[in-house]
Amino acid sequence: MASSSGTTTSSGGSYPIQNSGSEEDLQQLMDQRRKKRMISNRESARRSRKRKQKHLDDLTSQLNQLRKENNQIISSVSITTQHYISVEAENSVLRAQVAELSHRLQSLNEMIAFMYQPVDTGCGFEDEQYGGGGGTEFVDEFMNNSLSYLYANQPIMASADMIQY
Repeated sequence: MASSSGTTTSSGGSYPIQNSGSEEDLQQLMDQRRKKRMISNRESARRSRKRKQKHLDDLTSQLNQLRKENNQIISSVSITTQHYISVEAENSVLRAQVAELSHRLQSLNEMIAFMYQPVDTGCGFEDEQYGGGGGTEFVDEFMNNSLSYLYANQPIMASADMIQY
């Protein structure tokens, strides 16, 4: 940069202009610095692009890994849901069986209680005086006889002919 006083100011110093050769040297120096700056900027931009590409590749890899984990979780939740539904159905069946068996047990307990009730003969005498236990010997013998258990689980069937209107 030439001034009217004939000095050139470059980076804070002043140099007197001697001839056009030094002006060419100065121009070459400025061109070299500009080229060096351009090369440095290109390298910096290349490194920046490389970092951005690496970051993008890392994010893509992370995305794929998260998708894979997400699919595994979805599969696990699906299997767990199927197991839950299966267990819930089994529990429902078991609850129904418990209710049925409780009802049957109650009926059987009522039958046993009825069989062990003392028999009222209507004669005003105590059953203990005449024949003992009020008919419980027959019940005890019936309940302890192993052959009677064969028919305990058999359903009672009635035909339509037996019912009279």
